[in-house]
Amino acid sequence: MEGSSEIGTPASGRGVLIVRNTQSGTAVIRADPADTFAQRLPDAVVHVLADGEDVDDVVVAAMESDAPPDVLGVYGGDGSVSRLAHLARRHERPLLAMPGGTFNHFVRALGIDSVDIAIDALLAGSAVTTGVVEATADGGEPITVLNVVSVGAYPELIEERERRSSLGKWLGGVAATWTALRRAEPLTVVRDGRRARVWSVFVSVGRNDPERVATMQRQDLAADVLDVRIHHARGSRLRALASLAFGKRTAAVLRAVRLFPRDADIERLVVPEIELLVRPQPGRPSVFVHDGELVERDAAGFTLHCVAVPASLRVYAPAP
Repeated sequence: MEGSSEIGTPASGRGVLIVRNTQSGTAVIRADPADTFAQRLPDAVVHVLADGEDVDDVVVAAMESDAPPDVLGVYGGDGSVSRLAHLARRHERPLLAMPGGTFNHFVRALGIDSVDIAIDALLAGSAVTTGVVEATADGGEPITVLNVVSVGAYPELIEERERRSSLGKWLGGVAATWTALRRAEPLTVVRDGRRARVWSVFVSVGRNDPERVATMQRQDLAADVLDVRIHHARGSRLRALASLAFGKRTAAVLRAVRLFPRDADIERLVVPEIELLVRPQPGRPSVFVHDGELVERDAAGFTLHCVAVPASLRVYAPAP
């Protein structure tokens, strides 16, 4: 954690814009936060995203209004939070991040397990400065990443799950996993002129647990480096899917039954930035995932560049 400080905020929530994504966290049962917002932040503006509405347009309209917000807030999952973090950085505003998704990796790393904890930090003016990663594909606009960027098996699993979204998140996930288990193929990455066939690459924001391959749960708030895990394609499809286990207990069970990838097949790098030329096999999707959000690229492949940006985001959070 880079450090904490106090930021003044009216007790009523005046000057706070909260964007709420009602599509996040559909896999879990959560209490509706509307009453909490009304009781604890009665003067905050709460905008519920409509189907197809672009959060960028919502924030830009608010910033160009006669009373632009002093704080940008979000209630949603990791994808929604990373999008608002990007806009908070662009407009030089602190971020109020509240858990409204299935996993909530970033806010959990901040010590925020509920909406009330986030609001407590806001009203106390307690904030931390944390780092992010900026990911760029083919020289395009940089994307703010809060947890991890990945290519390979995990993005293909997410793409397959989205194709089966009509089945629901749970059934769609089961069907996607079964399909990925049968169809998974290595892809080629080129780094510093070296070519490798890999099952997956995970680029974590900051240092992460050395025992994991799928570093989806952020561990380091300072984030002055990238922690890269490259799973070389020397094992079976089953090991490729087993490597996606990011829970400690699940990973321990898979290690015990010898389904987890061998240590010799995992290459770990700790670097300030990395550039990968990504080439999927013919007929395979050309995609990457950041914070659970799927990004499609040209079918022939793409160049992915990631760089650590320390001390670049102010977030309300309990004091360390």
